[in-house]
Amino acid sequence: MLRTAFLLLILAAGLCAENWPQWRGPNLDGTSGETGLPVRWGPEENVAWKLAMPSRSGATPILWDERLFLNVADGDNLQLWCVDRSSGKTFWKAPIAGGNYRINKQNMSSPSPVTDGARLWIMTGIGILKSFDFQGKELWSRDIQKDYGRFGLNWGYASSPLLFEDSLYVQVLHGMKTTDPSYLLRIDKQTGKTLWRVERPTEAIRESPDSYTTPALLRYGKAVEIVVTGGDVVTGHDPATGKELWRGKGFNPENNPNQRIIASPVVRDGYIYAPTRVRPLQVFKAGGRGDITQSHLAWKFEHGPDVPTPVTDGRYFYSVNDRGIMWCLDAKTGAEIYGGQRLKPAIYSSSPVLADGKLYISNESGLTSVVRAGPKFEILAENDLQEYTLSSPAVSEGQIFLRTEKFLYSVGKRSKR
Repeated sequence: MLRTAFLLLILAAGLCAENWPQWRGPNLDGTSGETGLPVRWGPEENVAWKLAMPSRSGATPILWDERLFLNVADGDNLQLWCVDRSSGKTFWKAPIAGGNYRINKQNMSSPSPVTDGARLWIMTGIGILKSFDFQGKELWSRDIQKDYGRFGLNWGYASSPLLFEDSLYVQVLHGMKTTDPSYLLRIDKQTGKTLWRVERPTEAIRESPDSYTTPALLRYGKAVEIVVTGGDVVTGHDPATGKELWRGKGFNPENNPNQRIIASPVVRDGYIYAPTRVRPLQVFKAGGRGDITQSHLAWKFEHGPDVPTPVTDGRYFYSVNDRGIMWCLDAKTGAEIYGGQRLKPAIYSSSPVLADGKLYISNESGLTSVVRAGPKFEILAENDLQEYTLSSPAVSEGQIFLRTEKFLYSVGKRSKR
């Protein structure tokens, strides 16, 4: 009896130890089942190791077992780095492409890599998409701009690919600097070949067609759909064919020509949370077909984020805006639990992570606030690395991985599976 209970405890502990295979983690929504995560740290406090970085990046580190993977801009070059998660030593660096450049905050390393545990796929802001194995061998390469035309986003391409089963889903939603159509691609992950390409027309004007978001995966019942936001609408697509199944409008009621979208859609428990440029963030119920603007609208929120992607556990919905003002809403109704709570004044571009009953929220100055999850706003700690930060945190096996302009930090003590 005791032996059985002991084995169950071991198994339960193992289930809480998760990889972080893409920029929004194991659940594709910024949440993790990890426990025992650190609350306090500093540049030299509670840091297992740190690895020097050659530049800033909006890309989040991804993890699988003993390896971390990074999209890195080093001068003119873009590289994929593989790092030992235990020591912080670099296993290998694989070249992706030359031609890196900086525009506003970002450079061409902004898209985060993605892995299935056997292979890696990495997109760049210049449209080079490559696949590697875990030893750093290049398996195939694509030049999306060469195949389908130059990207026409005002501030450079930054969307990460979505991995689902045997395919990568890559969006190119643009219009500010091009008259070419926006489109969505399905690419075979084994061969790199395009399985389908569908155009995604909208009535958005000038900069409003530009979208820096990453597609989301919607599952409800037996249905699976690809969710895409940009061009003043949110759309759902059939993964097998790319066919548009439904469309929600109402994101730009004044037809603002500068209503580009940065924060990505979030899907949880049959609800689609779709930010735009602050207002209105709209939430739709799954299951619609055609125009769902009215028929499946659950609620709206007029104080949404611009850059940070929100996070929800299905009960509470948390939103942090670019000035560090935080709201907690009822995830199903939008009713305010608390609102307008101020984090440390700064600019916030990193997306919050929800794990271990806490929210981890980093700002551009390198300070990460640890906020208690739930109906009461409480800051548990403010941890300042004092280095410019765009990347969102990643968590795995009791540790937090934070990427700044100068270093990649492993924070906390590792809890083995």
